[in-house]
Amino acid sequence: MKRTTLSLFAATAALAALGGAAVLTAPSGGEGGGSAAARTAAKAPARLPVQRSMALCPAPTSSDVGETAYTAFTPAGGAKSARKGTAELLSAAGGDKKDDSNKKDSKDSKGNKDKKGDKGDKGPAPAGTSVLSLKEPGKPATATTGRSDAPALIGSADGALAPGWTVQQTTVIAAGSGRGLHGLTCTAPDTSFWFPGASTAKGRQDYVHLTNPDSAAAVVDLELYGKDGRIKSGAGEGVTVPPRSTVPVLLSSLADQPAEDVTLHVAARSGRVGAGLQTADDKKGGDWLPASAEPAADAVLPGIPGDATSVRLVVFAPGSDDADLKVRFAGPNGTITPAGHETVHVRSGMTAAVDLGDVTKGEAGSLLLTADGRSAPVVAALRVTRGKDDKQETAYIPAVQQLGGRATVADNRPKSSTLALVAPGKEAAQVKVTSSAGSEGGEPAEKTYTVKPGTTLTVEPPQPAGAKGSFAVTVEKVSGGPVHASRMLALPKDGVPLFTIQPLADDRSSVKVPEAEQDLSMLNR
Repeated sequence: MKRTTLSLFAATAALAALGGAAVLTAPSGGEGGGSAAARTAAKAPARLPVQRSMALCPAPTSSDVGETAYTAFTPAGGAKSARKGTAELLSAAGGDKKDDSNKKDSKDSKGNKDKKGDKGDKGPAPAGTSVLSLKEPGKPATATTGRSDAPALIGSADGALAPGWTVQQTTVIAAGSGRGLHGLTCTAPDTSFWFPGASTAKGRQDYVHLTNPDSAAAVVDLELYGKDGRIKSGAGEGVTVPPRSTVPVLLSSLADQPAEDVTLHVAARSGRVGAGLQTADDKKGGDWLPASAEPAADAVLPGIPGDATSVRLVVFAPGSDDADLKVRFAGPNGTITPAGHETVHVRSGMTAAVDLGDVTKGEAGSLLLTADGRSAPVVAALRVTRGKDDKQETAYIPAVQQLGGRATVADNRPKSSTLALVAPGKEAAQVKVTSSAGSEGGEPAEKTYTVKPGTTLTVEPPQPAGAKGSFAVTVEKVSGGPVHASRMLALPKDGVPLFTIQPLADDRSSVKVPEAEQDLSMLNR
């Protein structure tokens, strides 16, 4: 009985640490009333604000002509906390770098040089150096750098700044391989990531960046799957990521033969990591490829721009069964089946790729994949290209889970951000969109939209009054059926349609914590 009692207290303490509270109470009722099962009951889980959040940002670029902006944000109006809280991004220790040619200074949002960017500094910021701090909910904080050796960042937020804390990393690379706009919502640490849409083909350089936030080393397996199944390579097995550090791995070094379309699975044997996959194409630009939603029988990929000149679908079936999928395009007025691309068959353990051609017909929308008879879990992503000839630019749209409580995306620019909201089912959805104050001033704004069933609503988020600097956008489902969302940031330059697309997943602002109700008289037995 002593062991049982200790286990009960340990579980309760763990829940308290995770969600902020857990309650151990004695039940009401008469003495000796009922069985042990009747005396021990579990209440419905309570949803409580998180007490600590983490965000891991990979090293942004090794280019001498790259400029990176970091934006951190916590939505206002969250649950009260006894602690005001802190939110800070610290530099991680570097692994083997792709390029060490650093010559540029770093500036904060006010244009001041910060310590890591002072002239004469020949190396990257030492591990543990503070790069950016957020002081209050509701107002973004920003920092910029032009260094080619800018480090990966390990960030954490606690107290009142933890619920919904979000960090965006946006890099403009002016020239060279991978030229374009590279955007990424910095990830939380985890043990598994799926990246359909990666490549080891000639002309592509895809790097997966592994960042370990903890004080013990993590061991990670990198598994590649092509059109014929697993691409076996000993080089990807047992990759060690030292504590509080980052390791980049070139995917082509894990394959004997080039392959245009592969799926990367990052699986941690021990510990946990943040994984980011950066692509660079000699002709089509580059971007960060966000991880797909967890394997599921259906997939929603929101936010294909109407002027896309190429849309390529990449799907992988990780289970033991093949998958047959219906393909539909949800536009502004309804859902259609693309001619010639009605279905796609995905063999178990293999990657399938389909060029969808002019699937948008000039109208922005979303791709819907649903099980067609044979149901098996899949992961999926789209490679979207805009522009022509030497003015092409590429971004990626992964399968995105439906909005839960709330989703947040930082670093929005006036007249440059577009939201895609899709209701894939038979029920409309009401969605509230809130734009924060700007990083340098202004007032928040909000608007509620109705998304008709089977359609994609593409809108500019409401513009904050008098906003200066970048702002954050928070999306909440008010009522109705499932809704999925993404944000496109477009910053055209010199005739090149620079753009990046970020999926809007739950911002992890709260956690379910069961309330334990225990007959304390049992502890005396």
